[in-house]
Parts: sequence; structure tokens; C-alpha cells
Amino acid sequence: MQPWPTVAWVLLLTLIADWLKTAQSRDFTVKDIIYLHPSTTPYPGGFKCFTCEKAADNYDCNRWAPDMYCPRETRYCYTRHEMNMQGDSVSVTKRCVALEDCLSTGCIEVDHEQHKVCTACCEGNICNMPLPRNETDAIFSTTSPLSASSRLAPSHLAILCFSTIVATLLIFSHI
Repeated sequence: MQPWPTVAWVLLLTLIADWLKTAQSRDFTVKDIIYLHPSTTPYPGGFKCFTCEKAADNYDCNRWAPDMYCPRETRYCYTRHEMNMQGDSVSVTKRCVALEDCLSTGCIEVDHEQHKVCTACCEGNICNMPLPRNETDAIFSTTSPLSASSRLAPSHLAILCFSTIVATLLIFSHI
């Protein structure tokens, strides 16, 4: 057999292997958002969140999320990420939520299932692209200050203050 057909086969197999590795990549980028979710806002301050219920992983959630604006009564994007002990995704849920649903972010261990569940909230258009995987990621991030001037009812302020005090105590108890 001549060497050229053998070399051609090796090159062809190398190209196929590289293509398969690229085709199976599960990263989701900002470029994907612009391509998949273009539009203008239906009302001032309108925003979108990735929205899915118990998707297998982040890619499936973000890829098939409906391209719809959040209801006016919501203000934040919520993410719940359940992982097995190896850190692999078991379930991903994302949606638009009001403030009340964002007051208890963080991670917990679900002992009887040997799973870890992390929840996070963010404020901004499609800000819930990444998944929370640990205490550093599982946070409530806002772009505007939380205050009475931002239409919070007194009961919401009390809950927020209480949650902040509890979170601070938990942090200092681990130091």
C-alpha cells in the first residue's frame, strides 16, 4: 500500500475527531444569547430570564428557553441547580421571580439523595446564563439598591433585614 492513502486516512480521522469534540461542546456564550433571543422590550424596564423546569443541564435549559418577557410583577431571574456528588447537573430550573423568591439563596446538601442544591438570583436581562455551583456563585446579585424607594413593602424590608442578619451570623460562625 502506498503511504499517501494511509496519511490521508489519518488526517481524515483526526479531522473527524476534532469535529466531534467541537460538536459535543456544551458551553453557552453571550453570542448564543444574541442569536437566540433578539427583540425589543414590550414595556419600559422589560427583561427576560432563561426559563426552564427541571432541564437535564444548563445547555438544555438555555438552548430551549422560551423567548418571552417576564411578567411586570417580577424583577429578578432565579436559578436552582441540583448536582450529584461529582458536581454533575441533575436538574436545572430557571424562571422570572419577585423579590420574595430571592431571599434565601445559597447551597444546601440533600443528604438522603447525596445531592447538592444551589440557588441564585440576579437582576438584569438574561442574567441567569451561568449555574450556581458553590457558595461563591449562589448569591443574590442586584444592579440597583434594595430600599423602600424601590417599591418594597415594609414586610419585605423586614424579611430582607432578617435574612441579611441570619446570613451574616452564618458567615461569622464559620470563621
